[in-house]
Amino acid sequence: MPLLLAAACGTGGSAGDPAGIPPTTNADRHASAPLGPDDWPTYHRDNARTGFVPAFPAPANPAVAWRAGLDGAVYGQPLVVGGRVLVATENDTLYALDPATGAVRWSTHVGTPVAKSTLPCGNIDPLGVTGTPVYDPATSRVFAVAETTGGRHELVGANVDTGRIEVRVEVEPPRGDRTVHQQRAALTVLNDRVHIAYGGLYGDCGDYFGTVVSVSTAGTDPRSYTVPTSREAGIWAPGGAVVDGERLLYSIGNGEATSSFDDSDSVTALDANLRRVDLFAPATWAEDNRKDLDLGSGGPTLLGPWVLMAGKSGTGYVLDRNRLGGIGGQRGQGSVCKSYGGSAVAGDTAYLPCLDGPRAVTVGADGTPSVRWKAAVPANGSPVVGGDAVWVPDWRAGVLYALDRATGAVRAQVAVGQLPHFASPTLSGRRVYLGTMSGVVAVDAAR
Repeated sequence: MPLLLAAACGTGGSAGDPAGIPPTTNADRHASAPLGPDDWPTYHRDNARTGFVPAFPAPANPAVAWRAGLDGAVYGQPLVVGGRVLVATENDTLYALDPATGAVRWSTHVGTPVAKSTLPCGNIDPLGVTGTPVYDPATSRVFAVAETTGGRHELVGANVDTGRIEVRVEVEPPRGDRTVHQQRAALTVLNDRVHIAYGGLYGDCGDYFGTVVSVSTAGTDPRSYTVPTSREAGIWAPGGAVVDGERLLYSIGNGEATSSFDDSDSVTALDANLRRVDLFAPATWAEDNRKDLDLGSGGPTLLGPWVLMAGKSGTGYVLDRNRLGGIGGQRGQGSVCKSYGGSAVAGDTAYLPCLDGPRAVTVGADGTPSVRWKAAVPANGSPVVGGDAVWVPDWRAGVLYALDRATGAVRAQVAVGQLPHFASPTLSGRRVYLGTMSGVVAVDAAR
């Protein structure tokens, strides 16, 4: 795998490609204030992907506070760190915005995105930064993966105060054609390493493989894991890894195999060295592969002693967190929904993203999943929970809903504009932030 390091490009709205600095080391870390209660440093707030803010205000006449038009669509979930809203666009630009006004505090353009016309398939044009970035408090850097001209995938680490690029390294999957690998899953920082998952472009064209690549937060010591399949088995759910102790849980999409199991259509647990240490797959994996009903459209959900997993088929599988169970080894299962995106957890309840509206799901002592409620509105984005409300967008209609956490009833709704697939809101202070097809929108939760 190439390991190319380069340095800072211009900031404050400038555009240009970085040019050479040496690798950083642990000694180069910046002093960093601890994360505060209003910070949201990673997808769904924490490495368990709970997406839950207990003290968030109840919805009361919510309304748009500001809109920030940026240089491209924002597919990843906005981050909030130290009084900055951090986002990355499909035009390969990183931004820090003022949370009160949406004004640009700094911006850094890191490369030229890939034009859809140059790709054999796909549905994002141009293709730049898609996966949700991650903030590392130990180095005060926000990390993102930019797809650039020629199909390159580059991890960039920007100083959160200035936007200066301090780490830049190619992070290519070691197998297949790099031009057909797409980085949609959220990044994860664990044990001073950045973990990056890959799937394929929309349309499943070309020679791609579900892959996890990791490098240190200094951009060094590359490692990788590739699903042992003949092709496909993408890791594309937007939530990326769910961290359970020292393990990273990934949901894997369908592979091409239908006779000999190839680790596709599974929940796979990797250790810190990216070695597979556990796995679950439905007994129907071959039929799921044949019919493109991959488990990997949703993400694993940690719920007490269980892992709840739902994907395209509509079946929710309940796994033992300590032993995922292998093929057909679930502790329980039931009809839940066709789930696409990232879930949220509050107390004993998981809130799943579903094509026809979110579900609230609990798991019994015997491992049986039960749907507590189904929302009456077709809000198909990825939900988060603030206080006693579930905030979830309908990306087709461009509407943000606040649902009652106990019943799923609509408590409020706000028109927010055109949204990307799988959009998920961020909760901070009294505001909801959401990436749009033209930038970011901020909503006052209560007025």
